[in-house]
Amino acid sequence: MEGGAQYNPRTVEEVFRDFKGRRAGMIKALTTDVEEFYQQCDPEKENLCLYGFPSAQWEVNLPAEEVPPELPEPALGINFARDGMQEKDWLALVAVHSDAWLLSVSFYFGARFGFDKADRKRLFNMMNDLPTIYEVVTGVAKKQVKDKSTVSNHSSNKSKSNSKAGKYSKPQVKEEDDGFDEEEDDEHGDTLCGACGENYASDEFWICCDICERWFHGKCVKITPARAEHIKQYKCPSCSNKRIRP
Repeated sequence: MEGGAQYNPRTVEEVFRDFKGRRAGMIKALTTDVEEFYQQCDPEKENLCLYGFPSAQWEVNLPAEEVPPELPEPALGINFARDGMQEKDWLALVAVHSDAWLLSVSFYFGARFGFDKADRKRLFNMMNDLPTIYEVVTGVAKKQVKDKSTVSNHSSNKSKSNSKAGKYSKPQVKEEDDGFDEEEDDEHGDTLCGACGENYASDEFWICCDICERWFHGKCVKITPARAEHIKQYKCPSCSNKRIRP
């Protein structure tokens, strides 16, 4: 397990980078890697925790043995509730605890390295600009984006969703259409990746799931533009792995 002693961010920017990496890893566990995560959370095992690492990786493991631990610990025993509730509710519960853990780790670093009031406020605002893990996992973040969209945005989103395999990369326009290009970037700027929760960027390849209609970075779901050209109907990892739980 990666330990806090090996990596100690000391500035607001470094702590925020640490937060984003851990958050991306945990979102991956609860969305694109949800089948693997579900299997690892065996209720027959001991108290298990979900860890996110600065490298954007995740791990299900036992809590740290040292007391007190180097870093605040995530919620214990997430595996025990797995079979006692609906999967979506269980994932939402894990997401809530994961959000709380991320905040505690970030402000632990802030306290350890003497962040003042201004630094703490800036750090919180930077984290608060991103949707929570709960919002990404439950689809609340997607709904918030829809609610903020204008009628023209809805029209644009509808047209892009109807494109082949629902995918797009950076728009290719002529120089005289620069104004249109900027408008398109503004329209899609609030679109969030269903895997990592990051915002849309026009210089990255994205693909839309034809089932749940969520958008994903190609790199997050391991789909290249060349491969996407041969996909008639794209299903994201979550939709591909959906099944009825006992």
